[in-house]
Amino acid sequence: MLINVPFGGRRGGNLFARLKDRELPTWAKEIDAHSWAQFLLKYSLSHPAVTCAIPGMTRMTHLEDNAAGGKGRMPDAAMRKRMQEFWASLS
Repeated sequence: MLINVPFGGRRGGNLFARLKDRELPTWAKEIDAHSWAQFLLKYSLSHPAVTCAIPGMTRMTHLEDNAAGGKGRMPDAAMRKRMQEFWASLS
């Protein structure tokens, strides 16, 4: 499965707007996530059905940050559940 614009893009309800002014959870370091982009990409890329994600970016710094989302430790099923629960708590 291919995920196009996993952050929501300009028309899709950008996920970063929902995370504005929130700090990355301290436990994100358990999956080597150092930014919200990496956190979100690791969640998407760790899903067993996902083979590729195309985040779409406009700046080199975003490209580098997104590329780091595919490196290091990836979430297992338990961490994905924890990430889902965290996201649900933001509502």
